[in-house]
Amino acid sequence: MFLGVDGGGTKTAYALIDASGRIRARHVGPSVSHLAEGFARATELLIGGIAATLEKAASAPAKLTYAFVGLPAYGEDSATTATMDAMPASLLDVSRYRCGNDTVCSWAGSLGCEDGISVIAGTGSIAYGQYAGRDARAGGWGELIGDEGSAYWIAREGLNLFSRMSDGRTTRGPLYELVRARFELTIDLDLCSRIYGESGSVRSVFAQFAILVHEAAQAGDAQARAIFDRGAKELVECVAAVRRSLAVPDGEVIPVSHSGGVFNGTTFSRDAFRSALESANAGFEYRVPLYTPDVGAALYAAQLAAQPLNESAVQTLRQQCAA
Repeated sequence: MFLGVDGGGTKTAYALIDASGRIRARHVGPSVSHLAEGFARATELLIGGIAATLEKAASAPAKLTYAFVGLPAYGEDSATTATMDAMPASLLDVSRYRCGNDTVCSWAGSLGCEDGISVIAGTGSIAYGQYAGRDARAGGWGELIGDEGSAYWIAREGLNLFSRMSDGRTTRGPLYELVRARFELTIDLDLCSRIYGESGSVRSVFAQFAILVHEAAQAGDAQARAIFDRGAKELVECVAAVRRSLAVPDGEVIPVSHSGGVFNGTTFSRDAFRSALESANAGFEYRVPLYTPDVGAALYAAQLAAQPLNESAVQTLRQQCAA
């Protein structure tokens, strides 16, 4: 059996599959980000999530063939890599798991471990791909430096748009009243206290304000809709950068897919991303995601164990996921 763990900025998803392609158990738990929780608490949550998944399948750690554990911010601070690698060690045999960045889960799930590039746009954003045994990433620098196209970025751009609508720098659209209603504003400048206060400054909470931008776009706010278009172009720039880093030969077409709440929550982002990808005219083929990242992580675990699922097992897995 193969375990996949997809650790995100707001939640962690677990999937256990067997060699026949059957999903034996799935579980969703809190984020296991050490940046948000600290290493002790993040490790406790991770161990608890793995144990809960195995319990659902009436299984045990000794029965696992291999596991891939995708962790937020893995590889982004060399001083913490060894500590992150050890996070599952109190429950799993160290010779039968590998830790890596959670973006690997997105690639493995959306493309079924096939050579190509996948983009995550959730609380943050990043692109990752593999080609001919090489791998590369672009983006993922965090909300203060980048994370363009992410929910956090969309929220920040939307609230910036509100500020310009409020003081007359641009025409007021539906977003203006949506923000006023959401934050119960009678004085627009009171938005500052809501955002810079304790709850608004939490990364995952702030990212949820992207929903307001989506609602405004649905209500016909052209300036809000333009935020999704700009975000999609930024994500495609990350895809193009990964392609260059992978040294994909000119003229070769490679698949590109995606995962994350930004894509799952709105057609604006998916449509804008696909349009920007086609406009890039750089040898990309858009693919609808095959699996969720947690299932992708389990598939990658099988690949790392040199026991990839055969075609019959793959078909079984796809049927279950489609259902």
